[in-house]
Amino acid sequence: MTPERYAIVDPDEVENPYEGSEVPGEFRALTEQLGCEQLAVTLLRVPPHSDFEQGTGHFHEQIEELYLLSRGTLTMRFGDDVRTVTAPSAVRVAAGTARSHRNESDEPVEMWAVSPQLGRPDATKIDDFWEASADAEQRR
Repeated sequence: MTPERYAIVDPDEVENPYEGSEVPGEFRALTEQLGCEQLAVTLLRVPPHSDFEQGTGHFHEQIEELYLLSRGTLTMRFGDDVRTVTAPSAVRVAAGTARSHRNESDEPVEMWAVSPQLGRPDATKIDDFWEASADAEQRR
């Protein structure tokens, strides 16, 4: 069977595993629906004043990740560096770099995460990566 030459997916038709949970926002993995063979693609939506990762962080052992911020402003942490990133922006994060993000602004955020697929899990969660923000609601 030959793979399709292209695919078009409405992200709102892809499951959000956080729907109905205490985690604010959306995490819509489009990789399977797009039929991606080499890339992983995820849409993240973070409402105003929300800490999507709930004070945690993560890193990837081997995966370099590209974040495409298409709407809003995020506070992002990379290792010990904290940066404010405003759309439109592209952010590359090297493998092994601890990272997290939260929306401390009054506007919603839309961000796409794109990375190569390894065919196996590569993320390591980091609990208590940074202190809770007074401007970003925590829900555990």
